Amino acid sequence: MPGTDILESFEKYVRPFRVAKGKGFRLKDFDPADTRGLKMEKKEAADLLQGGSEWLATEQDMLYAQDRWSLLLIFQAMDAAGKDGTIKHVMSGVNPQGCQVYSFKQPSAEELAHDFLWRYAHRVPERGRIGIFNRSYYEEVLVVRVHKELLELQKLPTELVTKRIWDERLADISHFEEYLNRQGVIVLKFFLNVSRKEQKKRFMERLDRPDKHWKFSPSDVRERKYWDDYMHAFEAAIQATATLHAPWFIVPADNKWFTRLVVAGAIVEAVESLNLHYPKVGAEKMKELAVARAELSAEA
Repeated sequence: MPGTDILESFEKYVRPFRVAKGKGFRLKDFDPADTRGLKMEKKEAADLLQGGSEWLATEQDMLYAQDRWSLLLIFQAMDAAGKDGTIKHVMSGVNPQGCQVYSFKQPSAEELAHDFLWRYAHRVPERGRIGIFNRSYYEEVLVVRVHKELLELQKLPTELVTKRIWDERLADISHFEEYLNRQGVIVLKFFLNVSRKEQKKRFMERLDRPDKHWKFSPSDVRERKYWDDYMHAFEAAIQATATLHAPWFIVPADNKWFTRLVVAGAIVEAVESLNLHYPKVGAEKMKELAVARAELSAEA
């Protein structure tokens, strides 16, 4: 079966990082520098990733043609964890026509006037497409939880802003993902788990290289002061929303090549489970094709 070799190559590096049951999850049990003992030359890793990307491109073509399922890939991480690069490398071979990428920035006044899921629900991929959220509705229980002053901007009735608000939002998110699953949307969530030490190293590289200056913001350094608060928020979010129908992948992010292999493998594994195929053509359609062939053949 097409893709079997690729699937077998990836799956042993995916399973250890898949969290489908949040109860008992602890972020400290996952090492940001883990590579499962895998030692690869840069070219070897690139070749494996290329094979996965090519296979995914074929499957994505069938996903688009079949027009039944869709795939929502959610990427969350601290700054400099490698979200942009991972998305670029893993999805490099996919037809842009069947793929949509959204990077959610600070909400607009219109978005703040709606419920917290409103702007994200509008971007859920339509059938046959792959949607990528570079940050997502999880920001509402991460950055907003760490910086509670942002909650004031959402104009919620005072009596609804209680100490249970984060548990309530996480429950809403989990129900939303369950709903999406029942509508044929496969939800995969990736937390790119970078260490504080590696993040500092990457920030320094951005400061040292003129071609990377555009990627640096002073707020990146300020947010490091809230590292422990963010780790607590991430852990709480994963505990509350990791399910069989919407699993999390706690992807080691200190080694970019391994990060990309794990993400690619998780996507390949999920798409493989759909048993995709091109739509079968019925008898009436076959007659139409025969007529079209005859007409074309008869042309001078």
